[in-house]
Amino acid sequence: MRTFSDADGREWRLSIDVSAIKRCRNLINEDLLDVQQILARLMVDPILLCDVLYVVCQPQADDLGVSDEEFGRSMRGRSIADAKTALLGDLVDFFPEEADRENLRAAVAKLNETTGRARDLIRQRLESPKLSEEIEAALSAVGNSFGNSPESSASTPAA
Repeated sequence: MRTFSDADGREWRLSIDVSAIKRCRNLINEDLLDVQQILARLMVDPILLCDVLYVVCQPQADDLGVSDEEFGRSMRGRSIADAKTALLGDLVDFFPEEADRENLRAAVAKLNETTGRARDLIRQRLESPKLSEEIEAALSAVGNSFGNSPESSASTPAA
């Protein structure tokens, strides 16, 4: 069992067990056991991630009187990142065979590595002087197009 805190300071206990997996299947039509499909989606889709988190934590949310909407409002920034780490770790631990857990840990690590490389590439592109030149050229072209547009026929006097 892992925990995470939402942005409002509430601590949530995650427990991926058969009951939580059934709730995800029944309430949001997501199969946590279809790891080939769900892992990558959970890594990049914070809305899906928060939906899964709420359903997994629903018994605790019910006890606290926290609705799906309230839970969603409390999930932002660092709390989403921490919750994702907790959820994926608990999902890996759910599987009974050590070989399956090792494979899933490797898959999560590879997905983290890949998304980290993508972020690095985006940062490099944003910091590239060439990008600044391209943006300046595009802005200049837009500015020039406004100055070179023909007048409307309504403002052109008749001959």
